Amino acid sequence: MRFRFRGVALGIAVGVVALGAFAAPAATAAPARPSVPAETTTNQAEWAPADTAAIHPGVVTETTGGGACTSNFVFTSGDRTFLGQAAHCAGTGEATETNGCDSGTGPVGTLVTIKAADGTDRTGTLAYSSWVTMQGNGESDPDTCAYNDFALVEIAPEDVADVNPSIPFFGGPVGIDTDGLVAGEPVYSYGNSPLRAGVKALSPKAGASAAEAGGGRSHEVYTITPGVPGDSGSAFVDGKGDAIGLLSTLNLAPLPVSNGVSDLAHDLQYANANGGLGDIQLVPGTQPFTPAPPGVSATTLAGPAGPPVG
Repeated sequence: MRFRFRGVALGIAVGVVALGAFAAPAATAAPARPSVPAETTTNQAEWAPADTAAIHPGVVTETTGGGACTSNFVFTSGDRTFLGQAAHCAGTGEATETNGCDSGTGPVGTLVTIKAADGTDRTGTLAYSSWVTMQGNGESDPDTCAYNDFALVEIAPEDVADVNPSIPFFGGPVGIDTDGLVAGEPVYSYGNSPLRAGVKALSPKAGASAAEAGGGRSHEVYTITPGVPGDSGSAFVDGKGDAIGLLSTLNLAPLPVSNGVSDLAHDLQYANANGGLGDIQLVPGTQPFTPAPPGVSATTLAGPAGPPVG
């Protein structure tokens, strides 16, 4: 069973259980990937300094009628700038509704409050939702319906000068992962759930890939600790700093207490083909990626290798 993470009302106790050490499962071949590599862009002339930017990956978003989530990456299309979040952050149904083709959702145009790092609230707008788009298109592919969980919040033009695209602690992203993950491959994430009460030391997480699902549309990963409600949409990058995707689900089976990460390359390909926003591109971070940030303990970043075997 899979659960979505929208908001902080869903109190799943296993979400804060440390996983300990695991043996890595046998590696499997990576599934087929999008045939056209996803692009990145640096067409924004100036970004705010990373250490003082009010809006950046990892800030909390609160979607009207939905819940509180963690933003993932910065994107552009022409002169428009967006924060990525999970589509289910605008969901209006139950936490067990994981099929984006028939789950309740707020519409494009819904107001989204961006909880900026300087303590102010900025008003964004839901500009794209994979759930809204799939429902409008009559999408019927079961893997696309189950795992395409991606949305874009447009940042108001007057707030773009306060944006930096770098992921806190780790830096990056460098680009977009387009070759999938093999079992045991390291992953890194930054969650900002309100359940952590602002304790920044609990936000950076390291882990490992356990399996692929949905023809490469989802990556099942383990981190210490797993994502909790409010971490929805968190950025995941690989050991090179390439963007893998965003936190989508907590899985109770078949891999207990693993997290499902919606694949960004597939999500962005669908958005570019169907979203009506033009050529959406990921913006790389201005800070270099490092899997071992200064001041973050090695123990915190010593993620598990995968699920138990045998």
